[in-house]
Amino acid sequence: MPRRPPTTRAKGLFGDAPAEPKPAAAAFRANIDGGSRGNPGPAAYGVIIRDGRGEIVAKLKKYIGRMTNNVAEYYGLTAAMDYAQSHGIRALRIESDSELLVKQMRGQYKVKSEDLRPLFERAQKMSKAFDSFRIEHVYREQNREADALANEALDETEGKLPERRPQKRRKRLAPKPNRPAPNRSPEKSRRVSAAEFFICWKMWNCPTAWSSMFRSTCAPSPPLRCGALHRLQRLQIISKHNCDTGCRAGRG
Repeated sequence: MPRRPPTTRAKGLFGDAPAEPKPAAAAFRANIDGGSRGNPGPAAYGVIIRDGRGEIVAKLKKYIGRMTNNVAEYYGLTAAMDYAQSHGIRALRIESDSELLVKQMRGQYKVKSEDLRPLFERAQKMSKAFDSFRIEHVYREQNREADALANEALDETEGKLPERRPQKRRKRLAPKPNRPAPNRSPEKSRRVSAAEFFICWKMWNCPTAWSSMFRSTCAPSPPLRCGALHRLQRLQIISKHNCDTGCRAGRG
């Protein structure tokens, strides 16, 4: 009988054994912080990135303008992730002292602010590009270095802003003394109303000769000096004149 080829148990036990997984690269750690002096007010962020051994590899700080402190926190988060992606870092752990930011990124809080919504969506999209991404909340004492960087950015920007020059005070002029009004007798001179001026002006420009009697008492431009002719008599004269000449009121 033909003999069977000898089989080694070692081949069956260890021949198909899977290769050992490579050890995962140590995650980089980024401490982020953002703040504003006033809400909203001048805002900046600070970021400190450490490698797997705990050594600082980057310090980021930037003034972002007039923002709220929550917006500045999101700017610091996206700046840390942008640095990690540009330098080929595949595992990143974020530490922040903003409880709102951490819980919104974890899905525990809803994003109700319209200013934070686009920043939140961008941060979520960037976080999915990492092989490993975590975000944790730390106390402010553990985040002092990032906070100091944000304050440095604010101090440097405030030092570059031009100083406001004090405005010169205008001298107040002394009020002019009130001059006494001239003594005018109401019988000889008085200010007339718009209706009386219209009547006097129409009679001044009347082509007939009999209306020239008013030339000594009426003038074409204010202030007018009118005689003591009664208004009823004046209306009667105008009405009679319009009937005789065939003129309508307002025509002259």
